[in-house]
Amino acid sequence: MTKVEAAEAVVLAKSDKKLTWEQIAAEVGMSPVWTTSACLGQNSMPKEVADKLCKFLNLGPEVSAALQAFPYKGSETVVPTDPLIYRLYEIVQVYGPTLKELIHEKFGDGIMSAIDFTMHVEKVPDPKGDRVKLTMNGKFLPYKMW
Repeated sequence: MTKVEAAEAVVLAKSDKKLTWEQIAAEVGMSPVWTTSACLGQNSMPKEVADKLCKFLNLGPEVSAALQAFPYKGSETVVPTDPLIYRLYEIVQVYGPTLKELIHEKFGDGIMSAIDFTMHVEKVPDPKGDRVKLTMNGKFLPYKMW
């Protein structure tokens, strides 16, 4: 079974059981962002987490094995067309150079890790329309000189 097929099986089971990602994450003891990412194929799950998830969703060992496989990350080479993902892409396109300058000014020459990283998604009520609050927290990794 491929990671894509495993993701489809997880999403179908989630829908059939009328669960949220938060409920699934709580069941396996991981964050909602990481759990969702792993279920959609962008991270690999440790065996104990994958097995626990599959037991909770009544999915077989082939799904667990696929969830444990190492992913090929960031393989998309075209601009995303999904409106939400495109807007995030647009934010990076427009504000990426600004973020790079500000990070370099505060930390020096380096990058923010996407490995030693956490992210949280919050709903912020607002009378003009609810707002989405994304918090990304990554370790700063300076470039080495040798």
